[in-house]
Amino acid sequence: MALAVRTILARARACIKIEQAALAATARSLGAEFATVARAVETAVAADAKLIFTGVGKSAHIAQKLAGTFNSTGVSSCFLDATQALHGDLGLVDEGDLAFLLSNSGQTDEVVRLVPVLRRFGVRLVAFTSAPDSDLARTADLRLLYRVPAEACPLQLAPTASTTAALALGDALAMVLLEARGLTREDFARFHPAGNLGRVLLLRVRDIMRSGDRLPVAADTVTVQDAIFAMTGARSGSIALVNRKSGRLTGILTDGDFRRSALTGPDFLQQPVAKFMTRAPKTIRDDALGVDALRMFEAHKIDDLIVLNAQGRPVGLVDAQDLPKLKLV
Repeated sequence: MALAVRTILARARACIKIEQAALAATARSLGAEFATVARAVETAVAADAKLIFTGVGKSAHIAQKLAGTFNSTGVSSCFLDATQALHGDLGLVDEGDLAFLLSNSGQTDEVVRLVPVLRRFGVRLVAFTSAPDSDLARTADLRLLYRVPAEACPLQLAPTASTTAALALGDALAMVLLEARGLTREDFARFHPAGNLGRVLLLRVRDIMRSGDRLPVAADTVTVQDAIFAMTGARSGSIALVNRKSGRLTGILTDGDFRRSALTGPDFLQQPVAKFMTRAPKTIRDDALGVDALRMFEAHKIDDLIVLNAQGRPVGLVDAQDLPKLKLV
């Protein structure tokens, strides 16, 4: 018999609430032990050592994901299959490495058996588990503990809340280290050169700006009428205004400025544009990242952003209407 929609949604929400409870319990339990593990990672990174993540079953999937997360932030990491480790894969282990052994119960045989083996390699061991009294937790050097009041599985068998909590705790550790190391968006982009993420992160303002015939520029001594003609010819909603001698930006005239100028009297078109332009407008350098331009649009609620070169001269224009096409938003 097919389940009723109400029953389906009620069970789904109950599952999510149980996993939320595990996350909340894990967050509340964080203390000195977590900080000690974070410092151990920091020490390993400073020594050019790597992080090793190992586990079996669902824990292996979490281990693989966390190794990928740390790699993406510039921390050398790898996944070690706990079963294959005893049959030759220990060749990737080096003295000074830091190993995270994932086991929800802390009693997984393949993982526990790795403790003395890895210790002989001079590797520090972190028990990554929800069981503080387990064999794994008692024999490791450090502990990274998460809390799971209950699994979302009604049979209390399938890993659900436990894998969610473990993943979140590992991500939290990675983000703490990312911030501590002062990683920038440019650093992050170096590790993501392919795909849409890499394209967006590596995109520079010069790659997305309007330039040439699409960039209206005029001296700030021209009339409003001349400025509007230039804007219309470039099909732009604004015009960059510059000092006639230096060519440096002095202001911007937007559609909004033009409409306000029309309220001053019938001869507004013959008035000098400097009378109505916005002085000291928001600008961005042509070598800035595209995401920096996006943040300026969001922070200042503007429609157009003038792009300057190193000499302070306008070389481009970023129109807010162009951003969705570039998949920056």
